[in-house]
Amino acid sequence: MKFLPLVLRNLLRNKLRTALTGGAIGLAVLLVCFFLTMPAGIDVRVSVHHKGGLVYMMPFAYVNKIRSVPGVVGADGVLWFGGAFEEEGHVTFPSFAIEPEHVATVWPDYHIDPAALERFRSHRDGALVGRQTMEKYGWRIGQEIALHSTVWPVALTFRIVGEIPNERSPLFWMQREYLAQAMAARGVSVDIVGLVWVRIADPALVDPVMARLDAMFRNSPAETASETEKSFFASFFGSLQGFVTIILLVTALVALCVLCIAANTASMAVRERAREIAILRAIGFGRRLIFATLVAESMILATVAGSTGALLTYAFTAAVKATSGGWSTQLGPLSGFLVSPSIVAQGIGLAVIVGLVSGIAPAYGAAHKPVATTLREVF
Repeated sequence: MKFLPLVLRNLLRNKLRTALTGGAIGLAVLLVCFFLTMPAGIDVRVSVHHKGGLVYMMPFAYVNKIRSVPGVVGADGVLWFGGAFEEEGHVTFPSFAIEPEHVATVWPDYHIDPAALERFRSHRDGALVGRQTMEKYGWRIGQEIALHSTVWPVALTFRIVGEIPNERSPLFWMQREYLAQAMAARGVSVDIVGLVWVRIADPALVDPVMARLDAMFRNSPAETASETEKSFFASFFGSLQGFVTIILLVTALVALCVLCIAANTASMAVRERAREIAILRAIGFGRRLIFATLVAESMILATVAGSTGALLTYAFTAAVKATSGGWSTQLGPLSGFLVSPSIVAQGIGLAVIVGLVSGIAPAYGAAHKPVATTLREVF
């Protein structure tokens, strides 16, 4: 630590070069952190939908058949309600009709309060709402709100009985039976389901269970296609996948270029101080100390720049969420992505690696080059 002032002074010798190199590293880390927010999904929850696409419905009887398959822990049929709040015809958050009895088994990772789940089951007009939507509209538990469906010819009033405790969740869940009874009063049967979420007991059983589910409904009027949660979101945003792939490739190339830039900067800094390093060696500074101080310069620069880029990404996504109000019909769940602390940590880790790798080669060469040879070259 006593050599830290020396390291910092050397970093500030050429302020412009240090600032430009740091800016390049920070920008690369910012891009990497941003695209690490893509959904990863979990390995034990899969979706079952019509083979023709999400716009086609399946018989509701499929749900009970799916629950009978060995390896299936729980299944819940989801039906799009398309509820508009305040602005008629304008959907500002995703709303679905589901079966409340199976929420806990299908989505245990949502950590919904058991008391809220019990109220959801016991109140026909009950609704579970994601924290993002609750905060956006200033709703509170116990409040009644009305939604005009953009799909079904009904306007229903709901009582909020609990929240989905996720800062990024825009979901609005209602009882399927409530919608079915409202439509039955109008002479319309709601004996269909748009999507079935299935939770499987063991990740090792995912592929066999998906294959069995699709085989069960093969040659039926509504054949199914099963896929993991991660795959589902990837295909759901299929129109963006090509663009995202290209951007990720460009981001990787940018990170590689920044590594080269950082290595070149470290090499230039070492070459400019060749005489100084040789003199330090001559008066008793050891090779390990010279090596350590030179690597420390590169790592400090990369870490500070990378940390700045990662934190800027966190602040940017938080600001976008605050200004946009969260979920949008154009981006769907993509608009709810936020850079998490773990992603910030990964970005900082990437910066540290860039600093370490870019500094090792020039530092090793300078520390191990014979003093006499260096002095002959510079004098």
